[in-house]
Amino acid sequence: MTNELLALFEYYEKEKGIKRDTMIEALETALLSASRKSIGPAREMRIRIEPEKGDIRAFATLVVRDRVTNPYEEIDIFTARRISPGIDVGSDLEVDITPKNFGRIAAQTAKQTMMQRLRQAEKEMIYDEFKDRAGDIVSGTVRRFERGDVYIDLGKFEGVMNQRERVSTEEYNVGDRVRAYVVAVENGARGPEIILSRSHPNFVRRLFESEVSEIADRTVEIRSLAREAGYRTKVAVYSADEKVDPVGACVGLRGARVKNIVRELNNEKVDIIRWSDDIRLLVTEALKPAEIKSITVDEAKKSVLVKVDEEELSKAIGRRGQNARLTARLTGWDVQVQKDESAHEAFEAQVAGAANAIAKGAGIEQSMAIALVRSGLNSLEILANDVDEVDIAGILDIPVEEAREIRNRAVVATGGTVAAAPAPVADEEPAVEVASGDPAE
Repeated sequence: MTNELLALFEYYEKEKGIKRDTMIEALETALLSASRKSIGPAREMRIRIEPEKGDIRAFATLVVRDRVTNPYEEIDIFTARRISPGIDVGSDLEVDITPKNFGRIAAQTAKQTMMQRLRQAEKEMIYDEFKDRAGDIVSGTVRRFERGDVYIDLGKFEGVMNQRERVSTEEYNVGDRVRAYVVAVENGARGPEIILSRSHPNFVRRLFESEVSEIADRTVEIRSLAREAGYRTKVAVYSADEKVDPVGACVGLRGARVKNIVRELNNEKVDIIRWSDDIRLLVTEALKPAEIKSITVDEAKKSVLVKVDEEELSKAIGRRGQNARLTARLTGWDVQVQKDESAHEAFEAQVAGAANAIAKGAGIEQSMAIALVRSGLNSLEILANDVDEVDIAGILDIPVEEAREIRNRAVVATGGTVAAAPAPVADEEPAVEVASGDPAE
């Protein structure tokens, strides 16, 4: 057992990093519990283990008596003096009570108790080592899955990435090498637990800090970051040094720096924008590539109303509202994106004005005038000079005679003269041919 014990000490000390003193203390406690089962309830029993040799001895402190009434707590004077000559009755004597064999039950109990204590010591060591590493990025290998949670082997320790910390677009397989962000180290009832995440916004922040030296040395600062894991991230950067381009520093030569980050994020889109204290400039940058028509800011409500042309609306809002939503998170303001109706309103006002003039001059209803304007007949002059009644009848779906009257009124309204309608031509009688000569012939 001595060789096995020394091998156990060596293994846990090298592989698990548990100190030998901690293991000896755990084993002494375990063997003390086992000894009480095999030896009995000896008085003040203790176990002593020699760290180097692995020898195990059990001792009990017994009271010296002339006559023994409780063998678990007392020792007779004759036996006591063979161990320690000169000892008197009533004195305490430490006696070696190590049995030749603890027995199967005692050994099994010792093993179970020791393993339990060692696991506890290992958990305490995990907590001590990782409690200050919250916020760091660690690397590990996917070990197993339990109810959607991913358990990652970090070497001596194991971390867990639960369902809400996973990226929905990523698939993990046993043996995959992954990097993750340490969200927290919780010391719960079941011991320390290392909570890992790949969806946390700070995962992207730490990637930028490790990839961009200007961020690491504080030349460039990440002022704000908004992320929808697996789809898109917006990062606003700033530099107090006017000679430094914060966006260019993060992108890197030919995009090398940001490409490394995007690769780690499995091709998640990353937008890097320049931070500005002017909310108008910041929103304009954040909503790119959409071209903004106008911005209205409500300082009291911290809201921004952005108007864009109809063809730019989909760009500004983004897929499933993603671009606008991330812009709102990035700026901390309520950002609303709407279609710019000013051009349409101006056009409708022009239509209404032209229709009013036609309705008044041609003596027709407003709805008919609007129909004419929308067909291109947007003035009385065009109605009077450039079309005929057949065209007007076709547009308004009315008889030609009514259309002629509308056109004639338009002619009069523009100062023209209505031509008289041509008189109808009467049908000529056929000429009677009179035959010459004698009728008798």
